[in-house]
Amino acid sequence: MPQPVADEAADQLADLHTGDAISDTMNTSEDDVVSPPPPPPHIAARFSRPANNRRKSSAASSRRNSLSSTHSHQSSLSLRGGSQSNHVAQHLRRASILESRKARLADRAAHAEQVRLRAALAKASPRSSHSEEKALAAQQAREKHLAQVAAACAEEVRRAKKVAEDMKERKAAEEKRYRLEMQEKLAEAERRRQEYKRNQRRPRGASVPSSDLKKAPPDARSTMDDDTAARRIQRTWRTRRRRHMVEVLLELGLSIDKVHDASFEDISSLLSEEKVLSAAAKVLDFFGLQGPSGPIGEDPASVRTFLSAYLILGHPAEVLSSKDGDLEQDLIKKATDLIISFESALSKLCMSNRYTPPPTLVETVSLAHGAFVTAFADWKSQDSRTLIEMMVASFVNLDAIWQSVKDETRGEVANDYREGIRENQVILLSKIRKLAGPDRANTLIKKAIHESRRARVRDRRRRPVGDVRPRAAASESSEASSSHEESEVSSHVLHENLPFDNGASSEDSQSDALAKLFSPMPPNRVLVHELAIDKEFRIDEQQPSELRDALNREICDSMKRGFERGEGAPWTTAMADNIRGKILRLLKPGNSMYKLISDALDPDFVQQQASQGVFSYEKFYSFMATILPKLCAPFRDVQVKALAEELEQTGDLDQMIGKLFKLLHVIDLLALDYQNYLLQQMAPTLIKEAPGYEQRMFEQDLLSHTITLTKTRRWFRSASVACLTETDRRDPIYGAAPTAQKIYARALVDLAIATPPLQEQEVPETLHLDQARLARIRDDAVRITAIGSILLTTKNLLRRDVRSQWRPEATRMWTLLRDNGYEKDDGSIPNKVLTLLESAHVMPPATRAQLLATVTRLLHQAAGGRLTDPVMKVLFGRLKNHVLGRISASTSGERVRAATGASDGLATCGLPEFVSQVGELVDLLVRIGEVDRSAHGSWYDKIAAEVEMGERET
Repeated sequence: MPQPVADEAADQLADLHTGDAISDTMNTSEDDVVSPPPPPPHIAARFSRPANNRRKSSAASSRRNSLSSTHSHQSSLSLRGGSQSNHVAQHLRRASILESRKARLADRAAHAEQVRLRAALAKASPRSSHSEEKALAAQQAREKHLAQVAAACAEEVRRAKKVAEDMKERKAAEEKRYRLEMQEKLAEAERRRQEYKRNQRRPRGASVPSSDLKKAPPDARSTMDDDTAARRIQRTWRTRRRRHMVEVLLELGLSIDKVHDASFEDISSLLSEEKVLSAAAKVLDFFGLQGPSGPIGEDPASVRTFLSAYLILGHPAEVLSSKDGDLEQDLIKKATDLIISFESALSKLCMSNRYTPPPTLVETVSLAHGAFVTAFADWKSQDSRTLIEMMVASFVNLDAIWQSVKDETRGEVANDYREGIRENQVILLSKIRKLAGPDRANTLIKKAIHESRRARVRDRRRRPVGDVRPRAAASESSEASSSHEESEVSSHVLHENLPFDNGASSEDSQSDALAKLFSPMPPNRVLVHELAIDKEFRIDEQQPSELRDALNREICDSMKRGFERGEGAPWTTAMADNIRGKILRLLKPGNSMYKLISDALDPDFVQQQASQGVFSYEKFYSFMATILPKLCAPFRDVQVKALAEELEQTGDLDQMIGKLFKLLHVIDLLALDYQNYLLQQMAPTLIKEAPGYEQRMFEQDLLSHTITLTKTRRWFRSASVACLTETDRRDPIYGAAPTAQKIYARALVDLAIATPPLQEQEVPETLHLDQARLARIRDDAVRITAIGSILLTTKNLLRRDVRSQWRPEATRMWTLLRDNGYEKDDGSIPNKVLTLLESAHVMPPATRAQLLATVTRLLHQAAGGRLTDPVMKVLFGRLKNHVLGRISASTSGERVRAATGASDGLATCGLPEFVSQVGELVDLLVRIGEVDRSAHGSWYDKIAAEVEMGERET
């Protein structure tokens, strides 16, 4: 029988059996119906179920609750004719089952509500994550551990301090004991010596008891002869004289401590007193020190040199210009040795040795004195050279002021200043000749004046923002403006600015030379060359302002003194004529503004008003405040407006002179703006004609023997030898000979990428106009190397990747070193550099101290141009090779590849932060080379052919 059918039959039989049993039990007494007999054992065993106290689930799958079971009950009852009792029992059973299910559902609902309440309570309560608990526990453990370590360290420190104090006390006690023992030994030795001196040896013979000797009468002692008495008297007198000499010097209290504690002025006055010089001369002469021409006591200058050692040690900042130089450090060391040895020898002079110093100490003092005198002479010669250079510069400045006054003012002003300038020049000339000698002084002055008159224009700075076209030029018509510009540029630009022309008179030549000296316009060749390299070149505003401001200041001061002496009329006329001439140069003749200014500032009219005392400076300044805004460029409106407001104010003589100075300064700026405007208009034409013009001018200088090609040939030949040597080293058999372009690139890089300073004899004649640029490139190369070395050292100490880019630190260090240099008197530059690095990277104290020493050493080498540090030497060589590789690129493809791989190449070289700086440097060298080869290519070809011919012959 299938299992489901068997189960269903078993359920039905069980239900019937159960119903019959219940019915029989309930109705036995009533109906007395006999229950059916039980089934056979094998049937009962088959349908019997094991006892199970657990109540089955009331799930939908239960057999008793299934539809088949209910149907079987109903069918069995219907088949058997079901009684009412069976229905009630089944109903009660069903009701009990439903009640039990409701109870279980109520328990489950109550349990679910409890779970929900516990979840809500847990959700509302504050949570503390396991990680926070761990962190809190770790923090507490760390603090506990640190407290234990601190306590242990404090105990160790306390123990170490106690040991150190015990050791110190023990050493102090031992030192005190040794000192007492030494004093006792010295006292015993002194006592024995005195006793020995008192008990002189007697001649051999019969011994006389001491008691008898003491009892002998005075006349019984042996008499002393005259020679012995004379020697003893002389010895006593000499001892007394030496003691007096030493005591006089000691009474002065001259020592290092006293010199250091006192002020510089007090010590200087003390050392210059006659008694100090006399006392020091006697003691030094007693020590046997020698001067240049004999004993030091006979030469007061040598005594002063010796006493200057005290000043050098006590007040080095006031005596020495800089304490960081090699000569200054050596001088301080030699002065220290001299004073220490001298005071040591002086302390040994006492009555026991009859105030006679030991020979070894005298020799030590003599050697230290000789070394100090030599170091002092070297330092003095260097200081005198610096002083000579300063005085020569002052002489040249006076000459420039004189020429400017002669050129810019009327004859009265020039004559007034001529005597004062000449007197100052005579004084400076006498001092220079006294220090350098007559011949050398004349040579230095002539050379300095020649260089000052041929000084080149400094590189332009940032152009002003805004419209730079003057309103005076803008107001003119286009045709008139064009013709006027042509005439102005022809007069200022296309005319050659030679100091002297062969056909001109001496007076005119001198006047032209002075005008060109103070003119902001550079010479034609310089102007064309600058435009060829930089198409946006403009005349620098700062270039002529310093000298012109000095000139204007001198004029205003002289004018003030003239007004105080009652000579205001000539000065007023000269001032009006000067301003009138400067303004009229900005206008075209025939213009309405030109006529207005010419009539208002007519010299005869101004002189007549000034002589009559009716000239009004208030009206003059009001007139200038009205016309200046009509002449200036728009970008100077703010500056001119401020000046106009100040000119409208009234004041005393000092304020009037101050306003005049500012007015002259602004007029000079307007003139410079006008010349830059003309230069801007003519720039395309000048750039186009620049190579041919430079070539003609260079050829003219060669034909006139003004210059030669000696330095150019030497420069090109050295580069050729270097290229051939490198080629032979790389491939001695099949190496191709370098081309002329490769040799030129090597020569240009060797000249530009080198340690400063750039000497005059190093620059070839063809690159003479680029000397300032080449010097600036050298400074930039050394600055890049110094900063790169500092950053590379810092990365290695902090264990960082050397290829990582620290651009912010590099930029800040670049600005700092460019504006302040590598060294200062206070030595603050290395500390500032270290502060920049510390602000971005934390470092321990030991690393900081090591890095500070390294930075100081590297900056000192960069300042002196001696790159001896291995890191700096390697980086400088890599930078030079990198620039050479980019300059040597001949084709456009090579240049593109070199520029593209510049960043990786610099990172490999250890300079990843200087991509922009190196790029600007390379671009500038490329422009210099292109302009140079286009102008002087023919001469380079001849020199290359000569070099190649010489190599073939060799």
